[in-house]
Amino acid sequence: MAEQPLHEHTLGNGLRVVVCEDHVVPLAAVNIWYGVGSRHERAGRTGLAHLFEHLMFQGSANVAEGEHAALLESAGATFNASTSFERTNYYETVPVSHLELALWLEADRMGTLPAALTQANLDNQRDVVKNERRQRYDNQPYGTAFERLCALTFPAGHPYAHTPIGSMEDLDATTLEDCTDFFATWYAPGNAVLSIVGDVDPEDTLAAVERYFGGLPAGPQAPGARPGDLGPLDGVRGEEVDEEVPSPAYFAMFPLPSDGGNDIEAAELAVEILGGGSGSRLYDRMVRRDQIATEVWAGVTRLAGGPSLAIVDAVGPDVDKIAAVLDEELARFAADGPDADETARATAQAERGFFEQTETVTGLANALSANATQFGDPARVFTAPKRAAAVTADDITEMAGRWLAPGARTVLTYGGAK
Repeated sequence: MAEQPLHEHTLGNGLRVVVCEDHVVPLAAVNIWYGVGSRHERAGRTGLAHLFEHLMFQGSANVAEGEHAALLESAGATFNASTSFERTNYYETVPVSHLELALWLEADRMGTLPAALTQANLDNQRDVVKNERRQRYDNQPYGTAFERLCALTFPAGHPYAHTPIGSMEDLDATTLEDCTDFFATWYAPGNAVLSIVGDVDPEDTLAAVERYFGGLPAGPQAPGARPGDLGPLDGVRGEEVDEEVPSPAYFAMFPLPSDGGNDIEAAELAVEILGGGSGSRLYDRMVRRDQIATEVWAGVTRLAGGPSLAIVDAVGPDVDKIAAVLDEELARFAADGPDADETARATAQAERGFFEQTETVTGLANALSANATQFGDPARVFTAPKRAAAVTADDITEMAGRWLAPGARTVLTYGGAK
């Protein structure tokens, strides 16, 4: 995708706005990123950012409970929200004729949500989140693996040591006052980016944004998040999980460089070569050749305020053999690096990922909000293929030797010894 012209504007209350024309289909994507996620939560109130994502659909001063979703559905919109370590986003894609409805709904809950916050809403949505935790994490085979690995990888109290789902105990302890304080602290216009992509006129769209959002009070400046730095690990820390699972499995986590610099580009390509699908080194060695695993996968979670994270998971009957082969392949890769074909394939995969991320108005709006929120530059999204293509085999080798060394990971094993 070639770089597309962006129209950027900051309202008087601090809301950053990005508009991008795309006249292929008569749709408009509205995407808001708030700079708050689980890393901003305080001890004893984990899960509040994700809980709040649910509360944002329970009405506002001028929208009754359940009416937000009903209005969007009647307009033919698709919509959702998500929470991560570093942000919460809300998004809807509507026929362009209903763009102003989407803007009005987002502005009303940004400005007036506390008017609809009730104990009944809190109790209801707390139960929804707790049930989500049971279904997706606690009662799923390997469902708590990522959560457990984060707790092993990061020191106690570190902002990334807990995941967005939070704990049952903290969810139970959350009060209505906690929610109103959380909204007042983090849901101000100055802590948000609004991106609009689609069959729109930029001047008219910016005028509509000013009309709906411009009168909202600026609110307090959001406090800074605690530092999240963490370098490569200096050993292997492990935990055996005593759970009923379909098959023994081995999970490993490696800190990586933070997103935003050149190092993460090389590190992610290294992970792709090692474990990114059936053409990867780990799959070839563990599944095809040695037949010690039935499946192997590796991937990266990019984080801007702390270390990014690489995950390797392998399912197979002998986790000790898996661990030994992983050490061998990591050592070989750090010593010899990738060959030219591996580097080219990984770079092509990165380019494909960029096109998949931005090929729809919905995806592009989210990518613009992400880059504006985390790096202050929405247009940075268009340089992703160029950044990946600039990485050399030597860069990948150096990153692997520093961040993916055999003795630098945390480990979970299911159904076998560490």
